[in-house]
Amino acid sequence: MKVTLLIPTLNEEEGMRSVMPKVKKEWVHQILVVDGNSKDKTVEVARQMGYDVVIQKTPGIRGAYMDALPMIKGDVVLTFSPDGNSIPELIPDCINKMKEGYDMVIVSRYAEGAKSYDDDAVTGFGNKMFTTFINLFHGGRYTDAMVIYRAYKVSMIKELDLDKDESFETEERLFKTKISWEPLLSIRAAKRKLKVVDIPGDEPAREGGERKLQVLKWGAAYMFEVFREVFVWR
Repeated sequence: MKVTLLIPTLNEEEGMRSVMPKVKKEWVHQILVVDGNSKDKTVEVARQMGYDVVIQKTPGIRGAYMDALPMIKGDVVLTFSPDGNSIPELIPDCINKMKEGYDMVIVSRYAEGAKSYDDDAVTGFGNKMFTTFINLFHGGRYTDAMVIYRAYKVSMIKELDLDKDESFETEERLFKTKISWEPLLSIRAAKRKLKVVDIPGDEPAREGGERKLQVLKWGAAYMFEVFREVFVWR
Protein backbone atom coordinates (compact mmCIF):
# COMPACT_ATOMS: atom_id res chain seq x y z
CA MET A 1 0.00 0.00 0.00
CA LYS A 2 1.43 3.35 -1.08
CA VAL A 3 0.32 6.49 0.76
CA THR A 4 0.33 10.10 -0.44
CA LEU A 5 0.15 12.71 2.31
CA LEU A 6 -1.82 15.54 0.68
CA ILE A 7 -1.44 18.97 2.26
CA PRO A 8 -3.58 21.91 1.09
CA THR A 9 -1.98 25.25 2.01
CA LEU A 10 -2.73 28.96 1.93
CA ASN A 11 -0.24 31.19 3.72
CA GLU A 12 0.87 28.37 6.01
CA GLU A 13 4.57 29.29 6.33
CA GLU A 14 4.43 29.28 10.13
CA GLY A 15 2.82 25.85 10.29
CA MET A 16 5.09 24.45 7.61
CA ARG A 17 8.12 25.43 9.69
CA SER A 18 6.77 24.23 13.06
CA VAL A 19 4.51 21.27 12.20
CA MET A 20 5.97 19.59 9.12
CA PRO A 21 9.40 18.79 10.65
CA LYS A 22 7.47 16.40 12.92
CA VAL A 23 6.26 14.44 9.88
CA LYS A 24 8.77 11.69 9.08
CA LYS A 25 9.20 11.09 5.37
CA GLU A 26 9.51 7.34 5.88
CA TRP A 27 5.90 7.21 7.08
CA VAL A 28 4.54 7.78 3.56
CA HIS A 29 5.59 7.32 -0.06
CA GLN A 30 4.88 10.91 -1.13
CA ILE A 31 4.30 14.28 0.52
CA LEU A 32 2.35 16.48 -1.88
CA VAL A 33 1.59 20.15 -1.14
CA VAL A 34 -1.13 21.88 -3.13
CA ASP A 35 -0.87 25.62 -2.59
CA GLY A 36 -3.63 28.17 -3.14
CA ASN A 37 -1.23 30.93 -4.25
CA SER A 38 0.18 31.85 -0.86
CA LYS A 39 1.61 35.34 -0.38
CA ASP A 40 4.18 34.20 2.16
CA LYS A 41 7.00 31.65 1.79
CA THR A 42 4.87 28.52 2.09
CA VAL A 43 5.85 27.19 -1.33
CA GLU A 44 9.51 28.04 -0.88
CA VAL A 45 9.62 26.24 2.48
CA ALA A 46 7.79 23.20 1.06
CA ARG A 47 10.27 22.89 -1.79
CA GLN A 48 13.22 23.31 0.57
CA MET A 49 11.82 20.37 2.56
CA GLY A 50 11.81 18.27 -0.60
CA TYR A 51 8.05 17.98 -1.01
CA ASP A 52 6.22 17.78 -4.34
CA VAL A 53 4.32 21.05 -4.92
CA VAL A 54 1.28 21.85 -7.07
CA ILE A 55 0.22 25.47 -7.53
CA GLN A 56 -3.56 25.56 -7.40
CA LYS A 57 -5.42 26.99 -10.39
CA THR A 58 -9.00 25.94 -9.60
CA PRO A 59 -10.67 27.88 -6.75
CA GLY A 60 -11.73 26.31 -3.47
CA ILE A 61 -10.38 23.39 -1.48
CA ARG A 62 -12.16 20.91 -3.76
CA GLY A 63 -10.39 22.66 -6.62
CA ALA A 64 -7.12 22.12 -4.78
CA TYR A 65 -7.84 18.40 -4.48
CA MET A 66 -8.74 18.12 -8.16
CA ASP A 67 -5.61 20.03 -9.25
CA ALA A 68 -3.49 17.71 -7.10
CA LEU A 69 -5.19 14.49 -8.22
CA PRO A 70 -3.02 13.85 -11.32
CA MET A 71 0.11 14.18 -9.15
CA ILE A 72 -0.95 11.67 -6.48
CA LYS A 73 1.32 8.61 -6.60
CA GLY A 74 -0.25 6.60 -3.78
CA ASP A 75 -3.23 4.30 -3.86
CA VAL A 76 -4.24 5.82 -0.52
CA VAL A 77 -4.44 9.56 0.11
CA LEU A 78 -4.16 11.00 3.61
CA THR A 79 -5.32 14.61 3.83
CA PHE A 80 -3.57 16.65 6.51
CA SER A 81 -3.65 20.25 7.68
CA PRO A 82 -0.25 21.87 8.40
CA ASP A 83 -1.76 24.67 10.50
CA GLY A 84 -1.46 22.75 13.76
CA ASN A 85 -5.00 21.31 13.70
CA SER A 86 -3.72 17.84 12.72
CA ILE A 87 -1.38 15.94 15.06
CA PRO A 88 1.50 14.50 12.98
CA GLU A 89 2.17 11.62 15.36
CA LEU A 90 -1.22 10.09 14.46
CA ILE A 91 -0.25 9.57 10.81
CA PRO A 92 1.25 6.08 11.43
CA ASP A 93 -1.84 5.02 13.43
CA CYS A 94 -4.07 6.14 10.57
CA ILE A 95 -2.01 4.25 8.01
CA ASN A 96 -1.85 1.10 10.14
CA LYS A 97 -5.65 1.07 10.32
CA MET A 98 -5.83 1.33 6.53
CA LYS A 99 -3.54 -1.69 6.33
CA GLU A 100 -6.15 -3.66 8.27
CA GLY A 101 -8.39 -3.44 5.21
CA TYR A 102 -10.49 -0.33 5.78
CA ASP A 103 -11.64 1.85 2.89
CA MET A 104 -11.40 5.01 5.00
CA VAL A 105 -9.96 5.95 8.40
CA ILE A 106 -11.04 9.20 10.05
CA VAL A 107 -9.05 10.89 12.81
CA SER A 108 -12.02 12.00 14.89
CA ARG A 109 -12.09 15.05 17.12
CA TYR A 110 -15.19 13.76 18.88
CA ALA A 111 -14.39 10.09 19.43
CA GLU A 112 -14.07 9.00 23.05
CA GLY A 113 -10.84 10.36 24.49
CA ALA A 114 -10.41 13.13 21.88
CA LYS A 115 -11.21 16.83 21.93
CA SER A 116 -11.12 19.84 19.63
CA TYR A 117 -9.26 22.84 21.02
CA ASP A 118 -9.98 24.81 17.84
CA ASP A 119 -13.79 24.64 17.93
CA ASP A 120 -15.91 27.54 19.06
CA ALA A 121 -19.55 27.12 20.11
CA VAL A 122 -20.81 27.47 16.54
CA THR A 123 -18.35 25.13 14.78
CA GLY A 124 -18.54 22.52 17.52
CA PHE A 125 -22.35 22.43 17.38
CA GLY A 126 -22.36 22.43 13.57
CA ASN A 127 -19.85 19.60 13.18
CA LYS A 128 -21.73 17.37 15.60
CA MET A 129 -25.10 18.25 14.06
CA PHE A 130 -23.97 17.35 10.54
CA THR A 131 -22.43 14.12 11.77
CA THR A 132 -25.68 13.20 13.52
CA PHE A 133 -27.74 13.92 10.39
CA ILE A 134 -25.38 11.94 8.15
CA ASN A 135 -25.64 8.98 10.52
CA LEU A 136 -29.40 9.29 10.77
CA PHE A 137 -30.25 9.72 7.08
CA HIS A 138 -27.47 7.71 5.46
CA GLY A 139 -26.66 4.90 7.85
CA GLY A 140 -23.26 6.16 8.97
CA ARG A 141 -21.60 5.35 12.28
CA TYR A 142 -19.34 8.37 12.40
CA THR A 143 -18.26 10.43 15.36
CA ASP A 144 -16.78 13.05 13.02
CA ALA A 145 -18.03 13.11 9.42
CA MET A 146 -16.61 16.55 8.57
CA VAL A 147 -12.92 16.56 9.48
CA ILE A 148 -10.16 16.89 6.84
CA TYR A 149 -7.77 14.56 8.72
CA ARG A 150 -8.52 11.17 7.14
CA ALA A 151 -7.08 8.49 4.87
CA TYR A 152 -9.01 6.79 2.08
CA LYS A 153 -8.48 4.83 -1.10
CA VAL A 154 -7.82 7.07 -4.10
CA SER A 155 -10.16 4.87 -6.13
CA MET A 156 -13.07 6.10 -4.00
CA ILE A 157 -12.80 9.58 -5.52
CA LYS A 158 -14.02 8.28 -8.87
CA GLU A 159 -16.27 5.56 -7.49
CA LEU A 160 -18.21 8.10 -5.39
CA ASP A 161 -18.27 10.72 -8.19
CA LEU A 162 -16.28 13.22 -6.13
CA ASP A 163 -14.33 14.10 -9.27
CA LYS A 164 -17.49 15.31 -11.04
CA ASP A 165 -18.54 18.97 -10.82
CA GLU A 166 -22.19 17.97 -11.03
CA SER A 167 -21.89 16.39 -7.58
CA PHE A 168 -21.39 19.88 -6.13
CA GLU A 169 -22.48 22.50 -8.66
CA THR A 170 -26.08 22.99 -7.46
CA GLU A 171 -25.20 23.81 -3.85
CA GLU A 172 -22.19 25.88 -4.87
CA ARG A 173 -24.37 27.91 -7.23
CA LEU A 174 -27.23 28.30 -4.75
CA PHE A 175 -25.03 29.46 -1.88
CA LYS A 176 -22.34 31.23 -3.94
CA THR A 177 -19.41 29.36 -2.45
CA LYS A 178 -16.87 26.61 -3.07
CA ILE A 179 -16.97 23.66 -0.72
CA SER A 180 -14.80 20.69 0.14
CA TRP A 181 -15.74 17.06 -0.46
CA GLU A 182 -15.27 15.51 3.01
CA PRO A 183 -18.99 15.64 3.99
CA LEU A 184 -20.11 14.16 0.66
CA LEU A 185 -17.34 11.56 0.90
CA SER A 186 -18.69 10.56 4.32
CA ILE A 187 -22.28 10.43 3.03
CA ARG A 188 -21.57 8.34 -0.04
CA ALA A 189 -19.18 6.01 1.78
CA ALA A 190 -21.97 5.33 4.28
CA LYS A 191 -24.54 4.78 1.50
CA ARG A 192 -22.18 2.30 -0.18
CA LYS A 193 -21.61 0.60 3.18
CA LEU A 194 -17.86 0.89 2.76
CA LYS A 195 -15.60 -0.21 5.57
CA VAL A 196 -14.90 2.92 7.63
CA VAL A 197 -13.52 3.45 11.12
CA ASP A 198 -12.85 6.46 13.38
CA ILE A 199 -9.78 6.71 15.58
CA PRO A 200 -9.58 9.36 18.32
CA GLY A 201 -7.35 12.36 17.71
CA ASP A 202 -7.28 15.77 19.38
CA GLU A 203 -7.53 18.88 17.22
CA PRO A 204 -5.05 21.43 18.64
CA ALA A 205 -5.53 25.16 18.15
CA ARG A 206 -4.41 26.65 14.86
CA GLU A 207 -0.82 27.85 14.39
CA GLY A 208 -0.87 30.76 11.93
CA GLY A 209 -2.17 30.31 8.40
CA GLU A 210 -5.35 31.69 6.90
CA ARG A 211 -8.69 30.50 8.26
CA LYS A 212 -10.85 29.54 5.30
CA LEU A 213 -14.11 28.68 7.06
CA GLN A 214 -17.34 30.22 5.70
CA VAL A 215 -19.74 29.14 8.43
CA LEU A 216 -23.10 30.18 6.97
CA LYS A 217 -22.48 29.43 3.30
CA TRP A 218 -20.73 26.12 3.89
CA GLY A 219 -23.27 25.11 6.52
CA ALA A 220 -26.15 25.74 4.12
CA ALA A 221 -24.39 23.91 1.27
CA TYR A 222 -23.58 20.87 3.40
CA MET A 223 -27.11 20.71 4.78
CA PHE A 224 -28.40 20.78 1.20
CA GLU A 225 -26.14 17.80 0.42
CA VAL A 226 -27.34 15.82 3.43
CA PHE A 227 -30.97 16.00 2.29
CA ARG A 228 -30.39 15.82 -1.47
CA GLU A 229 -28.40 12.64 -1.11
CA VAL A 230 -31.39 10.90 0.43
CA PHE A 231 -32.98 10.95 -3.01
CA VAL A 232 -30.54 11.43 -5.86
CA TRP A 233 -27.42 9.23 -5.58
CA ARG A 234 -27.31 5.46 -5.32
